[in-house]
Amino acid sequence: NPVPTIVYGTQEWTVENACHTIYRDGTYIPQVSQLNPNLRTGAWCYYDNDPTKGILYNWYAVAGIYDEASLNNASLRKEFAPIGWHVPVQDEWITLKNHLISNGYNYDGTITGNKIAKAMASTSGWDSSTDTGAIGNVQSLNNSSGFNAYPLGGSDYNGTFLSYGSATFFWSKNKANPQFGSDKAWKVLLSNYNADLLVDYPSDMVNGFSVRLVKD
Repeated sequence: NPVPTIVYGTQEWTVENACHTIYRDGTYIPQVSQLNPNLRTGAWCYYDNDPTKGILYNWYAVAGIYDEASLNNASLRKEFAPIGWHVPVQDEWITLKNHLISNGYNYDGTITGNKIAKAMASTSGWDSSTDTGAIGNVQSLNNSSGFNAYPLGGSDYNGTFLSYGSATFFWSKNKANPQFGSDKAWKVLLSNYNADLLVDYPSDMVNGFSVRLVKD
């Protein structure tokens, strides 16, 4: 279904999390009750198995890996995003970050340093914080960019649901640098007590995170 988008410089981003459960060709992405380390193919679950709390995907879903053959052969993988859209790679998140900084979205109005978290976060739902410039501090001042990131949390290597209210995590489509291991991909993090958008965290591919899309 159509979702709201915003243009940031040269990019157009969805400003709601992905919630579809099929690949581009109509193949279903399996639903599970818990993402876990035994899964090496695409899957999704509701946070805490609660349909009101949003969808988490493992990285294998984002990468279009739907069976053992596609795990080993990238040419056999499916497209996660609808036609005309794609899952952003780390460099595209960095481009978004730099655009927001240079256009005055730091909480203090400066155009240097990384202080854009409040501008990207939703105006409610975050655990409170007294730290200056943190997402959880005076939440009514959040979301000046319209990105509207809600603190959905995620699931870890063991499938444990965590950080609801305190953080949100998004996948990048590309794998992390090899020194972090062959089973790591880049994630993006916003946290209630931070003022910055973190784009350079390697994460286990079996984890469950949210997804945003960028127009081709």
